[in-house]
Amino acid sequence: MKPKYTFIIAAGSLFLASILWSCKHLDEKPDNLLTSEILWSNRANAESYLYNIYGAVLEIDFAHMGISDEASVSIPGVPLRQMVVGNWSPVNAHYDHWDNYYTGIRSSFIFEENVDKVPESQLSSTLKAQYKAESKFLRGWFYWQLIKQYGPIVKLTHALALNDDFNKYPRNTFDECKDYVNQLMDEAAVNLPVSWASSSNYGRPSKGACLAVKSQLALWAASPLWNGNPAFSSFKNQDGTALAPSSFDPNKWKIAADAAKAVIDLNAYKLFTNLDNNGTKFDPYLSVRDLFLTNWNSEILFSRNSWNYWGYTKASSPNPGGINLYNATQNIVDAFYMKNGRSIDDPMSEYKETGFAENNSDQSWAHKKGQWNMYANREPRFYAYIQYNGKPVLPAPTLDDKNYYSSAGNVDGTGRVEFYYSGKAGAKATGITNTITGYNFLKNISPADNIRQDATNYRPFILMRYAEILLNYAEALNEYSPSNPDVVSTLNLVRARAGLPGIETVYPEAVGNKELMRKYILKERQVELCFEGDRYYTLIRRLTLGATENQTLYSMNVNEDDGGQGFAFTRYYNRTLFQKRLFENKMYLFPISQYQMDRDRALVQNPGW
Repeated sequence: MKPKYTFIIAAGSLFLASILWSCKHLDEKPDNLLTSEILWSNRANAESYLYNIYGAVLEIDFAHMGISDEASVSIPGVPLRQMVVGNWSPVNAHYDHWDNYYTGIRSSFIFEENVDKVPESQLSSTLKAQYKAESKFLRGWFYWQLIKQYGPIVKLTHALALNDDFNKYPRNTFDECKDYVNQLMDEAAVNLPVSWASSSNYGRPSKGACLAVKSQLALWAASPLWNGNPAFSSFKNQDGTALAPSSFDPNKWKIAADAAKAVIDLNAYKLFTNLDNNGTKFDPYLSVRDLFLTNWNSEILFSRNSWNYWGYTKASSPNPGGINLYNATQNIVDAFYMKNGRSIDDPMSEYKETGFAENNSDQSWAHKKGQWNMYANREPRFYAYIQYNGKPVLPAPTLDDKNYYSSAGNVDGTGRVEFYYSGKAGAKATGITNTITGYNFLKNISPADNIRQDATNYRPFILMRYAEILLNYAEALNEYSPSNPDVVSTLNLVRARAGLPGIETVYPEAVGNKELMRKYILKERQVELCFEGDRYYTLIRRLTLGATENQTLYSMNVNEDDGGQGFAFTRYYNRTLFQKRLFENKMYLFPISQYQMDRDRALVQNPGW
């Protein structure tokens, strides 16, 4: 008997039935008439099939939650917590998305092979071309996500028959996989607009989204993980075919820079500011906060518009309304700049590690008198993205809601979050979970939400945005042409939106210095794209996730009893070793689960697993 496995033989009959079940005009037809002929007979059914392919696009995942040094999750024993202590393997493969993406890939083939059967009176040829382009983009997206997670995968160019001999399908090389994704993006871009003008189409890919994927993929191919990595020298198929590029090619950095520049040159996207949201005066805090909270803006390249924003808000918010699930680390807190644009380890930054702030900031959104000096005079993104001890709870709009988060002695109408030991969100508190680092996520949390009442406001989940493209361009350009003025000017676009001075102003010695400028570009990625999944993938492609400084995580001293001192307990603010994680070089790639290996004997396992 030939082995059959899900990533190639998705349960098409069940999928078809689920689509047709939702079509009201077919409610009265018996199940045995829900045939392929009926499916492709009208526009509504065909569109339902396409929208189900979109369902394989994942939202928040392991890369966002805490597998890198920027975060952790507070529930012990969950897969992510198991992974960072080395408890995973092919037989215990966490976050195994292989089936999900290959199911989407198979569905995309079926859609493209059949959508032309829909009568022209139901669906115009123009819309058919657009829908097939969307399907091709999605197939390319699924392959791209597989490549990031597993490396070279099985490249399928058509839907396989159920009686196919699946053992004939080994892994393709990295370059073959990369080239195929680029081909799909090029083909999809032909029948997609540069960007979407109508809100009814937000969430669909555009030409800009296609080029953005090519930018991400080119940066991936240029980086050390796949650009002549000696650790992959023996990574071969059963027939001896080498799966990874064998030698370093510096020209790949130019290819990556050109790919990012192609998105920039569309002149269809720009960094969002509060001026785009009816603001009358530029405000960096509102700009970096609200770009995630608007239904659509010109920075978004691709988003998932149906997602669990209530769950994300609940998981990011403190007790007693939230569950403190997503915890930022001291590592990411330390990465944010001071308001003068300097790193906290810079003697000229004016950073203070100890003591309480003696005055309010001159900005309403920044630190307040009495907050710890570690949190004073930081850049706007810090206040928009990090919930720290003593900072007012953001998703608590009314006075009563704010007081709900305060212990009796702290009720003052501001709702300062209590992460200290005996506080309402502290380690002693009774709740589902309590903060384990002293920090929660604040990015993508709306001040219009009311987590006490479980009321949240819609916003899309952004999967790609223009700021990343600018940083892709600056990083790649710096690697092969560090003296090019675009390196500085492009990096400064991101810094300026965040309210920071130009990099050449605060660190002129970095200009033209590839190694030093690389440090500041990667630091900018760490801050600008925190909690968006980029940090993990940047450390992966740069082969630095295993570095000691990226596996040694720090927190506040959350477990020492404050003895009733509350916010005045100074030892809470001692930087404390939170976790020394376990990392082996094999972890730069996920293992292919043994379940998949057993169903396709042509597969070879990733190195070290």
